[in-house]
Amino acid sequence: MKVVIAIDSFKGSISSIEAGTAAAAGVRDVFEEAEIITVPLADGGEGTVDALIRAASGQRVDLMVTGPLGEPVQAGYGLLDGGATAVIEVAAACGLTLVSPEERDPLATTTFGVGELIADALERGCRRLIVGLGGSATSDAGAGMLQALGCALQDAHGADIARGGGALASLAAIDRSGLHPRLADGSVRIEVACDVDNPLHGPEGAAHVFAPQKGASPAAVLQLDAGLRRFADVCREQLGCDVQRIPGAGAAGGLGAAFAGLLGAAMRPGAALVLEAAGFDRLLPHCDFVITGEGRLDGQTARGKAPLAVAAAAAARGIPVIALAGSIAPEADALASHGITTALPIGPGPMPLEQAMQPETALQGMRRTTRELFRLIRSTKGDHH
Repeated sequence: MKVVIAIDSFKGSISSIEAGTAAAAGVRDVFEEAEIITVPLADGGEGTVDALIRAASGQRVDLMVTGPLGEPVQAGYGLLDGGATAVIEVAAACGLTLVSPEERDPLATTTFGVGELIADALERGCRRLIVGLGGSATSDAGAGMLQALGCALQDAHGADIARGGGALASLAAIDRSGLHPRLADGSVRIEVACDVDNPLHGPEGAAHVFAPQKGASPAAVLQLDAGLRRFADVCREQLGCDVQRIPGAGAAGGLGAAFAGLLGAAMRPGAALVLEAAGFDRLLPHCDFVITGEGRLDGQTARGKAPLAVAAAAAARGIPVIALAGSIAPEADALASHGITTALPIGPGPMPLEQAMQPETALQGMRRTTRELFRLIRSTKGDHH
């Protein structure tokens, strides 16, 4: 019996690793000699660096960078493949959690520290960058990052624009001649985990959709949107690059536009990119079952979230997929057509959400549900190994 387990975190309850360990214990309660491989799962958001360091036996690098409000913060990223690949979460340098609620202001916050993380990885000789865009406190179209990597963003007087989304309105010129040479010569492959398709500006853009949750007032949203529009205009007029039309340009306050439009990055669905980097396909030969899951299986799951990427990889090899969740919405029935063989809730019965999300409750439910399911599997197989 070989089982591969890749379960997403149950947000606010248990981590991907904790969920996987509990499910593995449930399998082993029934099949003591089973070969069980547990892979931490992530989609490019929080936890991606740690998941890939664990899955690919990488190492962590920590350094001081410029935080979202210009203050020094300690940030880290991962090195994989013997140092050839860097995994970076932008939230490590410009994340919302780094700014207290009363100080959150996308007019002022900057992505400069993200550029410093990238520059450090380039100096170490990395040839591939995997970047997760989730959780930023910024809406500066990646201007700070570009400045940290050597680009000059100038106003009409030739002076460097200030940091923060509010300064974009004064942007008159972008000069890439000072860009880090390893980026300028195209020798570094950048892949960005991105699961939104918002344009840079406009009603569906970075400012209107995402800035309010980052602390922007209605007036600030309009100011930010005008700045993002200015950034797009300069890119189009001076660089011949229409960043507004790139799907996902508005991700992470416009970092998507800077990565895809000015640094030549490929935008990819986060979960599939992370699974590939973790070498997930290499784990599947001779596998009998794959177990995946997340806190809630619903219609969103079918739109490319991590469990679906796991199911797609397993289904391509004809491997049955078990999905375990804290709760399962009625529309999750549609997941059967995406490779999920069976979906089961882990709760023992009706209970308040707060109780269900207690880590101990979730871990016990994960182990018990897995154990009961594999008892059934053992009885149907007549297999007692």
